[in-house]
Amino acid sequence: MSANNWEAFFDTHAPFYMNNGFTKNTAAEVDFVLDELQLPFGSFILDVGCGTGRHSIELAQRGYQVTGIDISSGMLEEAMTAAKAAKVHVEWIHRDAVKFTRSESYDAAICLCEGAFGLVGQDDDPLEHDMAILSNVSHALKPKARFILTTLNAYSKIRKFTQEEVEQGIFNPVTMIEQSVVEWDLPEGKKNIQMKERRYFPTELQQMFDNAGFHVDSIWGGTAGRWGKRKINLDEVEIMVVATKK
Repeated sequence: MSANNWEAFFDTHAPFYMNNGFTKNTAAEVDFVLDELQLPFGSFILDVGCGTGRHSIELAQRGYQVTGIDISSGMLEEAMTAAKAAKVHVEWIHRDAVKFTRSESYDAAICLCEGAFGLVGQDDDPLEHDMAILSNVSHALKPKARFILTTLNAYSKIRKFTQEEVEQGIFNPVTMIEQSVVEWDLPEGKKNIQMKERRYFPTELQQMFDNAGFHVDSIWGGTAGRWGKRKINLDEVEIMVVATKK
């Protein structure tokens, strides 16, 4: 698997990831997920972009069979350590979600907190990248299985970006791509790395999910730490899609 900026970023960030404030509500988030999925104990759940495994491990502790996939070996190392400490088994797979394929193996799937979807490599076509993820998830799910995804909210960025930033190429209102520069403190010294993120409107997501073989059941405000069945707040970071495989 060839490296890209996001893989390198998360490999570097992995030891510090759980210090982020948005990681502190895992139990409540899993409560919400399970209330939506309505799965019997022992069901098989796919966690796409599982990161350090906080949702996967919590689901495994509650009696579910979980597979977590992630592009970052560093994040998966943290996940394996956490799972061992929690004394649970999770199947961990080091894989780009764009390339992960399994046929009708899972009863449900989650892709939470920018777990792969919307995080685009510099040479990737954003829509092709994200459609590949949706199609792979659809292929991995059994018929009528449910899928919960959170992704970056386009409304919030449009309300914050200035025309000057558009002219500077930081934000492209045609492609909805944000290009940002992140400073990493690497072993060889500080280095500036350019990152690329795609932000979405609900209407786009509905069409993409439909094309991937899903029926969209709901689209809500979905920012980590305050998920709820409520209208989207235009200024919040994320939105949530709940869908069922056709």
